[in-house]
Amino acid sequence: MFDLTFTIDDDGAPTPLTLPIDQAVIAGWTGRDPVARDKHIAELEAIGIARPASTPIYYRVAACRLTTADSIEVSGEDSSGEVEFVLIGWQGRIFVGLGSDHTDRKVEAYSVTVSKQMCDKPIASELWELEDVADHWDQMILRSFAWIDGKRVLYQEGTLDAMLPVKELIDRQFGTAGLPDGCAMFGGTFAAKGGIRPASRFEYELEDPVLKRSIRHAYDVITLPVLG
Repeated sequence: MFDLTFTIDDDGAPTPLTLPIDQAVIAGWTGRDPVARDKHIAELEAIGIARPASTPIYYRVAACRLTTADSIEVSGEDSSGEVEFVLIGWQGRIFVGLGSDHTDRKVEAYSVTVSKQMCDKPIASELWELEDVADHWDQMILRSFAWIDGKRVLYQEGTLDAMLPVKELIDRQFGTAGLPDGCAMFGGTFAAKGGIRPASRFEYELEDPVLKRSIRHAYDVITLPVLG
């Protein structure tokens, strides 16, 4: 178990909240639309990654892989980010955050489970209460930008009505017990515009068009040499 400090809105005042995180789960292939889901599966198959054993599927990673840092170090040039909403359980409450499931694509071709463990998972330091956004959840927007060859390009974009509803996403993994305290669960992603590819910097956001606010985060990708 380790602690991460976030900022939440407490009656209009930004308030720090330190949460003990002892479990991290990466949910994959969580799309409601089987056509869009299969498009993402085909996208990964095109770079040699096997189809998942089930849809959705829930991968476990070490909780210490979560970080709010603004840079990460990776081995080689075969990794890339994916924007996802993040659900965190704490004292019976659920908070909504923002993360990037940064993944080593070369290792992913060998084992998706192992690849999830290879890279840190950058998350934003701001959280919202789920109950504050539940009634307009499907309208919220996930979006990412990647810096590729010195240019900032739109990499992913979509509304959450394309993803499994929160309750179903949680129930399929944890049943009626609900999201455990101290668990951070990534909720799935969208296909990359132009295909999956590495970037030197990854910027991403969760936009709430109803309450007129966004959570944003960005990180630089520092590539370490692979010497054999």
